[in-house]
Amino acid sequence: MSTQSAHSQHIVAVIGAATAGAEVADRLVDAGIRVVVFEMNPRPYGKIEDGLPRWHHGLRHKEYETISEKLARAGVEYVPNTKIGRDLSFESLAREWGFSAVILANGAWRDRPLPVEGAEQLVGKGLIYQNPFIIWFNHCDEKSYAGERFVPEDGALVVGGGLASIDVVKVHMLETTRAKLRERGIEQDMIELEVKGIPKSLEKHGIRWEELGLRGCTLFYRRRPEDMPLAEIPDDADEKRKEKILGARRRLLEKAQEKYGFRVEALAAPEKLVVENGRVVGLLLRRTKFEAGKLVTTDETFERRGPYVISSIGSIPEPIPGIGTKGELFAFSDWELGRLDGYPSVFSVGNVVTGKGNIVASRKHASEVYDAAIASFLGVAPDGHQAEAVLASAAEAAVGTQAAKVAAAIGRAAPPASATLDAILARVRARQREVGYTGDLKSWLERVTPPDFS
Repeated sequence: MSTQSAHSQHIVAVIGAATAGAEVADRLVDAGIRVVVFEMNPRPYGKIEDGLPRWHHGLRHKEYETISEKLARAGVEYVPNTKIGRDLSFESLAREWGFSAVILANGAWRDRPLPVEGAEQLVGKGLIYQNPFIIWFNHCDEKSYAGERFVPEDGALVVGGGLASIDVVKVHMLETTRAKLRERGIEQDMIELEVKGIPKSLEKHGIRWEELGLRGCTLFYRRRPEDMPLAEIPDDADEKRKEKILGARRRLLEKAQEKYGFRVEALAAPEKLVVENGRVVGLLLRRTKFEAGKLVTTDETFERRGPYVISSIGSIPEPIPGIGTKGELFAFSDWELGRLDGYPSVFSVGNVVTGKGNIVASRKHASEVYDAAIASFLGVAPDGHQAEAVLASAAEAAVGTQAAKVAAAIGRAAPPASATLDAILARVRARQREVGYTGDLKSWLERVTPPDFS
């Protein structure tokens, strides 16, 4: 538990403990501000643990260490198993506790709904969403895992178009290939298969892809392959630079297809779920095209069938009672600092503002280094995943810039009275006791982390 003086000091609540939350806590402590971090899960790793597929082994463990170090600093109080809006009221936290400020850093955990009629009634009946699927993939080998379970099947149909959707199709290709090899008495390590790629791994066993009898899964994307946001186009890019980046996107996607065997059907937008006997068995899609630089729909529709459909069209923030929304996002009145009308002491950082759900979503400007990191993230770089750590560093730097602005805004106000600060800390420690947290992050993580956690 922190020993820092509790007097004449600002104290800030941070909601969310992962990459953004830990980074903003770290920066605020540097500015002499005390921080209380509320986290909905036992462990503080967020989408690093539950959204970044486990073949990113090196990046995941580096981020685990980074987040843990920042949250273990003197001046930071960690409050696990506490979801705002469920266990504590957001309005109470923002208006009654007495915090100098409340900072939303809770990311984007809710799957964007598939925009076809009746989709929500078919979830679990042949329609699957990306977030629970990747959570299963990351934790399914843990003996204590009690969440939803899935069995990747050949011929799955995936609707998406971005890094996260490529993660989903890769899971299918890797796991269905491993299952076919297992039928032949070959136990193939998943990490090795992802690093070497499916063709080279099969070659080692003297097997050709065609011999496995797999169709492979298909990713349906409503735009062109070169529009898939794999490499970023800078705001100031001229036409020559734009064309170069569009070409890089095509090549990245082609390399991923060659290495992992999935198909991409571009210019295809989901129109309707094909349902038989109350279960999704396919997709009705509408062909799209570009006219005068704009994406438009055509009169052509076509059907594709598969064992199920996975929607991977993005993540958005979960609603919090007391916070108004505008469309899929919170109704921010100031997008730079994530301000909310009616809450003058509330700020927001990270993907809760952007409405995106992975660590690479906060980039604004492309560079050769960044493009190389994207290739590494996709698993198609010559050095495997070695360069992908740049992505986490860029996300942390972006949040750091936001945190500095928030700290400056907080510093312009008077800190709470000593009695108020003492009352806040008393309530914090009461909640910590309620969830069984003794104040020592290291011992807590040792207690709540399964021995087979990866």
